Amino acid sequence: MLGSRRLGYAPMHLLIVDDHPLFRDALGSAIRLAYPDAALHEADGIGSALDVLAACRGIELILLDLSMQGVTGFDGLLTLRARFPRLPILIVSGHEDPRIMREALHHGAAGFVPKAVDKATLTQAIATVLSGALYTPPALARAPELASAGRKAPLAERVARLTPQQLRVLTMIRQGKLNKQIAHELGVGDSMVKAHVSELLRKLEVISRTQIVIETEPLTFVQV
Repeated sequence: MLGSRRLGYAPMHLLIVDDHPLFRDALGSAIRLAYPDAALHEADGIGSALDVLAACRGIELILLDLSMQGVTGFDGLLTLRARFPRLPILIVSGHEDPRIMREALHHGAAGFVPKAVDKATLTQAIATVLSGALYTPPALARAPELASAGRKAPLAERVARLTPQQLRVLTMIRQGKLNKQIAHELGVGDSMVKAHVSELLRKLEVISRTQIVIETEPLTFVQV
């Protein structure tokens, strides 16, 4: 069981943000099957989510619905990203339009899961995001508009988006170092490294650490 990997450690804290109580209960039940020791927090809107995040600094992941009362488009996602930029957000939404999925990832979501997915897929998405990677549903990978590599910006332009610290993390990923090793060398926590990796995936327009290495192979980096 995935939850067993955390035995002996402090419980993992997750925040479910959805304005439907029945769905929050169903999502919580599915999460507890994989992570029985997880501490689950709930919020019925962005305002209450901000209150929970202010009161509990140990939240490791937000599971966010896009369609809630008082929220327009991606405003909720953008608000949470602006206030807590290092905290990964997994969208769990009734929307299944690949264009919406892609736009959510563009706005900084760490993953997107349609509400109709099974528990195994949800568990995989959570584990992927918690590892610092980006989770994309199969429907997004099959979307015709994503098939063209020409949609990506030139590599040099994508790398230019990175901050000096993100460049350091990129260099160490290309050296094959794990998150814990990177955290030790930078003198930061694992959660900080995960946040940097998520930003690397988003800014470089890739979906895995392996793709980071492959995509940046033509470049030579000087550590800042």
